[in-house]
Amino acid sequence: MKLLDTNTSNTKVRKTEKLADAVRIASLSLMPDPIICAQSGAAGCFNLCLKTSGYGKFDNVAQGRQRKTDYWHNDRAGFLDQLTAELRNFEALCTRTDVRPVVRLNVLSDIQWERHGIPQAFPTISFYDYTKQAQRIGKTPDNYRLMFSYSGAAKYRPQVQRALTTDAPISVVFTELPTDPNYRFLDRPVIDGDQSDLVNLEAGPVIIGLKYKRTKANATMVQQSDFVINPNIIATA
Repeated sequence: MKLLDTNTSNTKVRKTEKLADAVRIASLSLMPDPIICAQSGAAGCFNLCLKTSGYGKFDNVAQGRQRKTDYWHNDRAGFLDQLTAELRNFEALCTRTDVRPVVRLNVLSDIQWERHGIPQAFPTISFYDYTKQAQRIGKTPDNYRLMFSYSGAAKYRPQVQRALTTDAPISVVFTELPTDPNYRFLDRPVIDGDQSDLVNLEAGPVIIGLKYKRTKANATMVQQSDFVINPNIIATA
């Protein structure tokens, strides 16, 4: 079972790679659960997770992601050894093809990879992720950069307040992207974040606006959600 996707099957990862010069991106998609997504309960985002969007709607993809998550839970050392070997191979591939290696390990999870020494072991690879754990921001190695993920849930508010004390970009999922150029959220300007995560990383203290990917499984949940924001109802927060 291969862990890393080095052929950019994830739509957002593929967009990011296409818009960057001489970059190749590898990604890791696990099946999310409350353990590997530590703040998902407080943020109220678990039922609205993108796990069922895109290729995730296919049973074989979902089963593959679940096998990887089970591997993580049941054989942590084996998982990390295999991930390290695959990253080493990916790094060598990028060197041979003269492109910059970029890796996103938390496509659908929020594991603190810095605690397991993964980015530290590969200083020439650029790692990036979104996170709902504000305490991680500014505490990762220089080659591992994070963007914070917003939710308006009351239990999650301390995380949001902590993130706002940093200059990290904050991603917000909207039912539709705001069209008013003067629209602000959390007293920050909003940019279109659906094109390139590498651009988003460099955006500074802004709101990364992401359009919600609706599926049949979650369409009825959006109206009651604190995670997905309707810009026509809430102008600020």
